[in-house]
Amino acid sequence: MNIALIELFIIRMPLKSPFMTHLGTVSEREGIIVKITDKEGNSGFGEGVAFSTPWYTEETVKTSTHMLTDVLIPVLQNHPIEHPQEAAVLFQPIRRNHMAKAALETALWDLYAKEQSQPLSRLIGGTRERVASGVVVATDSTASALRQIEAYLEEGYQRIKVKINPQQDYDFLGEIRRYYPQLPLMADANSAYTLTDLDRLKALDELDLLMIEQPLDPDDIIEHAQLQKAIRTPICLDESIVTFDDARKAHELGSCKIINIKVGRVGGLFEAKRIHDYCYEHDIPVWCGGMIEFGISRAHNIALASLPGFSIPGDLSASSRFWEEDIITPEVTVENGVISVPARPGMGFTINEKRLKETTMAKMAFRF
Repeated sequence: MNIALIELFIIRMPLKSPFMTHLGTVSEREGIIVKITDKEGNSGFGEGVAFSTPWYTEETVKTSTHMLTDVLIPVLQNHPIEHPQEAAVLFQPIRRNHMAKAALETALWDLYAKEQSQPLSRLIGGTRERVASGVVVATDSTASALRQIEAYLEEGYQRIKVKINPQQDYDFLGEIRRYYPQLPLMADANSAYTLTDLDRLKALDELDLLMIEQPLDPDDIIEHAQLQKAIRTPICLDESIVTFDDARKAHELGSCKIINIKVGRVGGLFEAKRIHDYCYEHDIPVWCGGMIEFGISRAHNIALASLPGFSIPGDLSASSRFWEEDIITPEVTVENGVISVPARPGMGFTINEKRLKETTMAKMAFRF
């Protein structure tokens, strides 16, 4: 991979409607777009999915920008690579900062796939031509949730995820279940509970949920194992799984029955695929999580979700779910509950240069 230039674009775009959890409300999204160009003129794109504040993980747009400019890009400048998975090895001595690593690593994968004239999905072992699509409802109003669910079901989404917390759980979910008794429904707690809430969480067993995602602390796998023994509803781990070893240990301890894989959270496609492969071998269902991302990260998620172990519809919504206009073309669309996996080389989408320029707040370039 003869890299000639790496460019970073710090972009900002308003959401069509606020995204609310107990941790905060997102009305505007910042992000980092990485463009890597080789000496033959091919370009690959990645996306840094950290938020502006550290409410999901410790990373932010500012810390990721620092890591990219001062640490990770210089590593690549000093150590030429031939394959994207070599980047994961190069970055291994650098602690955490997974979203910054993933921003760079996914751009390398897109570039490499284009250099090899292969779709990214096929290059990483994907087997699906279409992936099932789910969507997230994040609101503090039951009436609003029901309106959103009705609209999303009309659009064909195959699974609904609802954000919950101790102030909004059983009654909230119960009302949704009353209106939609057969709906594939899951709850995402974003670590809002502790083991003292065991009775509250046990009560949710009545609602026939697909899963409860990350009910306890974001770095815990011990107490989740205790909780999973006490409730019938499958626990899905999200924030607790940031490495392959986390996934292995969680499985061995019985901390969960399902794992959410997010490319940004685990440091890139290489680690995401390692986790997928382990779960596939051990019959652990996995699904692809979303990060209120722009189209580039969404494209990488589609490629990841084409792997055979992704048996649950992921947070793979259409571009129009969040944006009036995305930064890729064509935009991601959902038809009859599925998204087509692109057959073109690389991630399968091109950049909407006009929209990228409109949303760019700052730009940096690094020559090789």
